[in-house]
Amino acid sequence: MNDSKNMILAIVLSALVLIGWSFISERYFPTANEPSTKIVDGKQVALPKPQADPAADAPARVRDRREVIAETPRIPIQTPRLQGSINLRGARIDDLVLTTHRESLTRGSPPIRLLSPGGAADAYFASFGWTGQGLALPGPDTVWTASGTRLAPGSPVTLSWNNGQGQRFHIKLAVDDGYMFTAEQKVSNTGAGAVAVRPYSLVSRSAASPDPDSWTMHVGPVGVFNEAANYDWGYDDIGTEADQSFASKGGWLGFSDKYWLTAIIPDQGSNVEGAFRKGARGGFQADFTTPPAIVAPGTASGYQSRLFAGAKEVGLLERYQDQLGIAKFDKAIDWGWFEWFMKPIFSLLRWLFATLGNFGVAIIALTFIVRALMFPIAQKQFKSMAGMRVVQPKMKALQERYKDDKPKLQQEMLKLYQEEKVNPLAGCLPILLQIPIFYALYKVLLLSVEMRHQPFVGWIRDLSAPDPLTPVNLFGYLPFTPPAFLAIGILPILLGITMWLQFRLNPAPMDPIQKQVFGLMPWVLMFVMAPFAAGLQLYWVTNNILTIAQQKWLYSRHPGLKEPVPAG
Repeated sequence: MNDSKNMILAIVLSALVLIGWSFISERYFPTANEPSTKIVDGKQVALPKPQADPAADAPARVRDRREVIAETPRIPIQTPRLQGSINLRGARIDDLVLTTHRESLTRGSPPIRLLSPGGAADAYFASFGWTGQGLALPGPDTVWTASGTRLAPGSPVTLSWNNGQGQRFHIKLAVDDGYMFTAEQKVSNTGAGAVAVRPYSLVSRSAASPDPDSWTMHVGPVGVFNEAANYDWGYDDIGTEADQSFASKGGWLGFSDKYWLTAIIPDQGSNVEGAFRKGARGGFQADFTTPPAIVAPGTASGYQSRLFAGAKEVGLLERYQDQLGIAKFDKAIDWGWFEWFMKPIFSLLRWLFATLGNFGVAIIALTFIVRALMFPIAQKQFKSMAGMRVVQPKMKALQERYKDDKPKLQQEMLKLYQEEKVNPLAGCLPILLQIPIFYALYKVLLLSVEMRHQPFVGWIRDLSAPDPLTPVNLFGYLPFTPPAFLAIGILPILLGITMWLQFRLNPAPMDPIQKQVFGLMPWVLMFVMAPFAAGLQLYWVTNNILTIAQQKWLYSRHPGLKEPVPAG
């Protein structure tokens, strides 16, 4: 099989990997959704709902965030990665920024704001509370009393409220050096009779994520229920009358953005009833409740849950999964069906980055490793090419002899391959092996926050974004921004040139149509690859350069490969 067929096969298989498999998996292998109802005593009843509404306190007018924060009593939050405050009115964590991640690469760019209070733009908060009957319960307007002046690692804060009927409520909040909050809810009963309460946790946001949801990246409601990850529900699936509800033992649920996650995590040994809901006036909520606890006079009942609010850093997610026993917490990142291959590629890249100190250099090192592993296979590819070129005159003769008898032609060609000991498919193997590596790197650059805003050299300040420098506007000297399909950066141009040189080193195809296709393909791919991440372009350019070097070396050992073999 010649190079043109190899390339065509590679393109077809790439399309199958990138498009076909996702379609098939979503159509025929969906993740099962839990029902929004349950069976009790043979009857179908709705799952209970916490006494909270994602838009219950939505004001008629959205105000400045600083104004909203300033008018409520608060306790500051200070950690190496987080900064914000706890709203003592409603016991909400509703003011949180990620101090180690910035909105852009612009100097002075503010940190990423994850949570905002109700009444402000993009309201997004977490809350803890109780449902029950026959007793006064704390609500959104309850003002709690704090035991300390700030929440920090090693410095927890306990919020307290007395309902005046003999029940006292406590929420002890702690935070670590990452993005994990721990909430210990406790009800003490000094009244004359027993009370029944159900602790709940919720995350509420006033609008859907600004990040787009696509087949390559899930954004929206996410969770692990009964040990199974669920990426099937989108914001459009959450209705006012049809909440997406489920029952689970342990697990977790919340809302995922491209790089950020806010998730509530029940005690992993407890049974919970969870749901994703939409408010009557808009907004979305994820919540869970526990089974009722009967608190007798003179006793207390407690429940511990957690809140993750931060960046989906793989190392932290894995640490929480292992140390805290959170079921499949690493599934907060939707790696897809090829996770088994992508995570090792990511781990290798992360190690190379930690060792070399530059993510672009790490990508180049990864390319060298891949090429080194594939070197023996490439040798066999060139040997196969040489063998196929030797038998080309005989193949031409067979084609002339049996041009009117296709079955006989196929039979004779197969016999010729066996006699000459050549395999027409051998040359495809290196290209086939490159496809999953290329796709894995694409997903890693798309999903992992560790790669976000990572520079390489010079003008390439973010390898997860397209190459920003283009000759179309004279590298920024002309005062206009070209449309995306014309914004061809330096790396895509190098990609086209190196691929053209690579094709020039290959023996010229004998078919004139194939020759034209090969002449156009490098420049077509230059346009196709321009919108992709610069890190992906860097990998391809480096791979092309190494392929050219290997071809030069192999041609020095097999000079006959350079010149076409005459037919007949």
